Amino acid sequence: MFKPAENFEELFSNLAKNSQSWFTSLLGQQAHTKPNTTTFIDMYKQFFDNTKSFLNYQQNFYQEQINMWQSFFKLERDHVAKEVSKPLDKRFSDPEWETNPFFAYLKQSYINMSSYLVDFVAKSDMDAETKLRMKFFINQYLDAISPSNFALTNPEVIKAVVETNGMSLVDGMKNMVEDINNGYITMTDESRFAVGENLAVTVGKVIFKNELIELIEYKPSTAKVHETPLLIVPPCINKYYILDLQQSNSMVKYLVDQGYTVFLVSWKSADKDMRAFRWEEYANLGVIKSIEVIREISGQNKINTLGYCVGGIILTTACLLLKSRKLDWINSLSHMTVMLDHEEPGDIKFFLDSDLMKLKETKTSGGGIMSGRIISQTFSALRANELIWNYWINNYLLGKTPQPFDILYWNNDAVDLPVLMHSFLLTRLYLNNDLVKDKLIIDGVKMDPSKLDYPSYLFAAQKDHIVPWTSAYKTTNYFKGNVRFVLGASGHTAGVVNPVSSDKRNYWVNDNLAKSSDEWFKNAKEMPGSWWKDFSAWLAPLSGKEIVAKKTLGSKVYKPIVDAPGDYVKARALPIVAADAL
Repeated sequence: MFKPAENFEELFSNLAKNSQSWFTSLLGQQAHTKPNTTTFIDMYKQFFDNTKSFLNYQQNFYQEQINMWQSFFKLERDHVAKEVSKPLDKRFSDPEWETNPFFAYLKQSYINMSSYLVDFVAKSDMDAETKLRMKFFINQYLDAISPSNFALTNPEVIKAVVETNGMSLVDGMKNMVEDINNGYITMTDESRFAVGENLAVTVGKVIFKNELIELIEYKPSTAKVHETPLLIVPPCINKYYILDLQQSNSMVKYLVDQGYTVFLVSWKSADKDMRAFRWEEYANLGVIKSIEVIREISGQNKINTLGYCVGGIILTTACLLLKSRKLDWINSLSHMTVMLDHEEPGDIKFFLDSDLMKLKETKTSGGGIMSGRIISQTFSALRANELIWNYWINNYLLGKTPQPFDILYWNNDAVDLPVLMHSFLLTRLYLNNDLVKDKLIIDGVKMDPSKLDYPSYLFAAQKDHIVPWTSAYKTTNYFKGNVRFVLGASGHTAGVVNPVSSDKRNYWVNDNLAKSSDEWFKNAKEMPGSWWKDFSAWLAPLSGKEIVAKKTLGSKVYKPIVDAPGDYVKARALPIVAADAL
């Protein structure tokens, strides 16, 4: 049996090589998440050419630590026990970062250098926009080179290797190889979840299916239901079951239990038959066709609608298409973390480059498939310490299996997207902000959100890093109907998935819409628990009278096809290379 205590030099030499291999592999995957690679390199070149002394210091610093490792490790010192305060940075939570002279020095050196580099960017002669971009990427770089990310310089990793006789390293290598084969970093114990078994299990039927969607109708759980049905449009870049996780935190089940007749769109993960699909197909074949089917099944002329993230943008444009066609099919339009005005889209803007987007549009004008893995990695990079390096350390350096967590399982269950759809989203909305500038034409119709005068419920999340709540609030300046804006705690997914069963967190309400988000928040009232209760109270008066719930789903025209959750949601995203080849 291998005894690491007898040969530390060889052990840590192997650890260093493996760390380098893992690190290089991850960076190879992350290269797909930088659509503005050319701009990124140019900015760094400009910066590095003027700061070689800082970078040389950084390299020499780490080399010195490796050279000093043996002397620090073998040197026995008596330390006076002291209370170690809980660090603000979770990366340095192990007590050794405070009590061990080597690790304390390493941590402080890293923190000082990080502050120095960020401060150097802030005081440079670059313009304000370039400074912001440089600050973002410098922080990405600093996050990546944190001493906690390397086996040789993380005390928790070293202790695990010694305590397990090296098996933590072996297990970590196995985890790494498996993740490379899968094409993504595992964030949870995926063996604990299965769609249709313990995820997405609210009872219902797929009652319509075409080349883009499966439309699910959920079985009533109450004796009477509201006569006006509700259609939920989730984002097409994620699986819908974030809204129908387990029974205790399913928003779909909650709404069904409140007596609403709920329908939901399940988008198909793009395949070769969808290479040429555009935004028009998603609006027409997806949303408008769903509304048409629901009207026939329910016998109601109008329906209530609720869109989540990108699904809310598609829904909004579909409503504008219906307006232009003189089809009065919408009773209310609600959003969950939806951004129509992309002037301030958050940190995602640092991954966008107009020149590269134009080049990409030219190369993919004939269509293709965008890997959902790339999209997912891009969003993960916005919170790299939480969604990348945390699992890098846990899975690969410590050799652990992540804890089971349904939201993180969903987060890794990516959806592929037609390149034309993806390019449209990034270029026309994020880069050009055409939707609110009267410059966006879909299916021959100029998009003008100010033409929408439906009752609207707009929910945003306070710590949302994908749809900043201040940008979501701007929708109140465009919609002309009776608008209610509600701000929830937490982020893009946890803010939405705030079940009444646990009634945690809080939300803010203010019936008086101010011109600015800051002014609205100053006078907002904080409410305890889940915002779902507030949405249900708002939706009920718009949902018509109560009628006896029907016993069978679908209709003579649209008969049930298969049990929910259907087939489309079970498809797995293609590996990045395979998607790029389509």
